[in-house]
Amino acid sequence: MIGNRLQRAAQTAAITFSFVFLFAVVALAQGAAGQSRTQDPRQNAPGQFDYYVLALSWSPSYCEASQERAPTRAPDQQCGGRPFAFVVHGLWPQYEQGFPAFCQVPAPRLDRTIVGSMLDLMPSPRLIFHEWDRHGTCSGLSANAFFETVRKARAVMKIPADYLDLDKPIMVSPDDVAEAFVKANPGLPRGAIAVACDSKRLSEVRVCLAKDFSFRDCAEVTRRACKSDKIAMPAVRGG
Repeated sequence: MIGNRLQRAAQTAAITFSFVFLFAVVALAQGAAGQSRTQDPRQNAPGQFDYYVLALSWSPSYCEASQERAPTRAPDQQCGGRPFAFVVHGLWPQYEQGFPAFCQVPAPRLDRTIVGSMLDLMPSPRLIFHEWDRHGTCSGLSANAFFETVRKARAVMKIPADYLDLDKPIMVSPDDVAEAFVKANPGLPRGAIAVACDSKRLSEVRVCLAKDFSFRDCAEVTRRACKSDKIAMPAVRGG
């Protein structure tokens, strides 16, 4: 009888091991498949990407959130005296799935004259340095050429008139904001724009552009858009 019990125990252990082994194999296969879907074979090769995302940050939201996080810290340059509405957060090379980042480490040195020339669009030296290191190095362009490309991409976009000088805080839906941009920019398809938010505020608008600056759909970007029904747009400072 003891022999039968030992035999049954051995059989049970063998079956359990088989299930565990099978589960591990399936998990590894799924993990590899998931990685292959998100990891582009060109990963982080400068200049090898499919399109750009132009990210336009709602500066009042950034400044309000920064003040909440660190009320005693000196404000960022864009949160000082001059009022800003939508500013350029960045121009990001993208793959159809995923995106490259930090394609040259260390990044080529960024001349401060370039930084000074971009402050009208990106009113934060720290942001400009960061965007060059993280995204600009993936463009395959020199620093001068990359920031000229940022300026050209920004020139493509027209900001809706209602958002140029917002003098009081309002509540909006992400769809309201997206439709306002679509209306202000002929040819901009709804599938090329995504509105991003934090837990309560509009944070930025992201527009997908081909390398020739034409609008193009980008399902992966729009899929990550804000899901809130209503979000706040703080007023432009001084409003």
